[in-house]
Amino acid sequence: RASATLAANQGLYNGFLAAGLVWALFAGPSQALAVKVFFLTCVVVAGVFGAATVSRRILWLQAGPAAAALLLLWLSRAA
Repeated sequence: RASATLAANQGLYNGFLAAGLVWALFAGPSQALAVKVFFLTCVVVAGVFGAATVSRRILWLQAGPAAAALLLLWLSRAA
């Protein structure tokens, strides 16, 4: 029962994340960067929290790719 609740919460989280990133794809240029940064930062924070409370593996599987995406986003804006 506990894992079912955890899975439901994870599914909800992933749904909101996907909605935010899809929103960023279709947002106007003035909004797109802020939306991407906000949702990717949320993923990093959730990954750090998960690593601290559940498993360090979450840091690499969840926060790592989001941090890499933030870095690439920053590099693309700097060029």
